[in-house]
Amino acid sequence: MKVLLVKDVKSLGKSGEIKEVKDGYGQNFLIAKGFAKLATPEVVETWNSEKERMLKEEQEEIARLEAEKKLLESSIIKIEKPSAPIGIQGSVGNADISNMIKSQCDIELDKKNIHLDKAIKSTGVHEVDVKLGHGIHASIKVEVVGV
Repeated sequence: MKVLLVKDVKSLGKSGEIKEVKDGYGQNFLIAKGFAKLATPEVVETWNSEKERMLKEEQEEIARLEAEKKLLESSIIKIEKPSAPIGIQGSVGNADISNMIKSQCDIELDKKNIHLDKAIKSTGVHEVDVKLGHGIHASIKVEVVGV
């Protein structure tokens, strides 16, 4: 029996491969558990078209993320905090930077994707690393201004 693997199976192969297996193993385990489908021409054609669609969507998303990276690296995110005798009152964290990116650049970023070694506690321009996805990182400038 020929089956198309829908998920990776440790001892058999990776997702998308067509394998020849014994009838009982194919019917009772692989197909019953959702690891594979019977490899008919229609199923294989559907799988290939779905794979092409997913690849195209991924390429579009990577292009969008590259455009967002250029926008973020070319702009300076300005954050205003109350002044203190030395530096600012409180600190600037991931959530503050995420909110200001949303309001200034109209880009939705999760605060978990903003990497700060430690919270920013002084005025001036600071470099911050941001993960956008698909291995794309942006180095943005955050300007903290005391009010």
